[in-house]
Amino acid sequence: MGKSKKELSKKIVLPLLSTMLLSSSLVACSNSEKTSKESGKSESNNTISIMTTAYSPEPPGEDSPVFKELEKFMETDIKVNWVLNSSYSDKLNITLASGELPDIMMIPSKIPSFISAVEDGAFWELGQYLKDYPNLSQANEITLNNSSIGGKIYGIYRSRPLGRNGITFRKDWLENVGLKTPKTIDDFYNVLKAFTENDPDGNGKDDTYGMVVSKYTGPWDIMQTWFGAPNKWGEDADGNLQPDFMTEEYLNALKFFKKLYDEGLINEDFAVMDPLKWGDPLLNGQAGVIVDVVDRAHRAEEDMMAANPNLKEPIDVIGAVEGPTGLHNLPTSGYSGMLAIPKSSVKTEEELKKVLAFIDKLSEAEAQTLAYNGLEGRHYELKDGNLVELTENDEALINEFTDLNQFQTGIPENRFIQAEQTPLLEKEEIVKTENEEIVVPNPAEALVSEVYAQKGQQLDNIINDAKIKFIVGQIDEAGFKDAIELWRSTGGDDYIDEINQLYKEVN
Repeated sequence: MGKSKKELSKKIVLPLLSTMLLSSSLVACSNSEKTSKESGKSESNNTISIMTTAYSPEPPGEDSPVFKELEKFMETDIKVNWVLNSSYSDKLNITLASGELPDIMMIPSKIPSFISAVEDGAFWELGQYLKDYPNLSQANEITLNNSSIGGKIYGIYRSRPLGRNGITFRKDWLENVGLKTPKTIDDFYNVLKAFTENDPDGNGKDDTYGMVVSKYTGPWDIMQTWFGAPNKWGEDADGNLQPDFMTEEYLNALKFFKKLYDEGLINEDFAVMDPLKWGDPLLNGQAGVIVDVVDRAHRAEEDMMAANPNLKEPIDVIGAVEGPTGLHNLPTSGYSGMLAIPKSSVKTEEELKKVLAFIDKLSEAEAQTLAYNGLEGRHYELKDGNLVELTENDEALINEFTDLNQFQTGIPENRFIQAEQTPLLEKEEIVKTENEEIVVPNPAEALVSEVYAQKGQQLDNIINDAKIKFIVGQIDEAGFKDAIELWRSTGGDDYIDEINQLYKEVN
């Protein structure tokens, strides 16, 4: 996200750091950290120190056979300072303030303290070096931009599927109502209408509806891209950035959502439905569609078949349906945290290249397999080429390798051994890959806005409230435009001006 002014960043960061420093002794004495060979500055050219998250209270220590094998493969003495995920933000801020930094720090998000440290020159800018490494050079350009600060790369992202969003639907219901997999928005509408009105479960009752939605706004955000709406920000006719909700395509999507609500094709209580209960109507045979991450599909199918073994492949999944301007889909950010390299511990370009070579080598199949699968013969075995896990919920065995993936970049992804795939799991992977060709990037993703840091929640609430009110008929198009004017006068115009200034600087 572009450059923010250092003075304001420090105003945001320093009060937080002061609070954290007061509690540092408590954190240091807690059992939320486990150090595998103490963290700190490298003692030799073959030593790398890392600070990262742990999800297990007992992550791999120096006595772990997997950890030893990883060190052997990497030809490096690896020192890991594990910090439980629940305590990581606090510990990260304390560590950044202390100046005693490891060679590699996992930064979970672009938090103000990290941005401030970047602005102070505390971390290496890595963009120019990635092309020199066989694995890191394969980084996805959209994800790199999403993880950047002002278009510059200060951390190597930990990869997650970029094209993860899609449509999960009842395949058996589709067959029952005599329709084919939807290809266009009109097809999608017809499926929802048939699932609502044509007794797709064949029980003779009017007890089904098309799509379940909760108060989580993700489905609306995904579906609006089908209509050609931008991903949060898009260029206007003059090349300036404008918010998505100021476009005609967004309004067309809103009108479609209202049509679904008016005709009872979605649940009437969507605006108050707990997202934790969002999947229940699909599993209970009430609704036939969910727009969400595509891996919801296999989870739903497994749960449904466990409850009713008579079902046979009841679920299918697709990425998107075609709208007025073709196929589009909303991407995820494509990453979960990043590995940043401090200048205080990695002082020279020569040292930097050695650390980058280490991170690059972590993506080799051998290293990924150790991190995700453990040791063959101890944690898993292969039978007819298929993975068979040997841990059998043995916590001690699992802890020998669990969390080693917390300093994996996964660039490229999935070189480890994966479980045998069902047809639906295979379909999900295909959809994720195909989605990468149609995702709509957010051109402002890399820009750090001071206005948004101060007023973002208030601004978002204005538009989100207006969106819901429009869908349920409490306001009309004029009322939505009034909400946009309120947004603009509450700080939105300043936000637009700032984003465009940053956008011009970056480009």
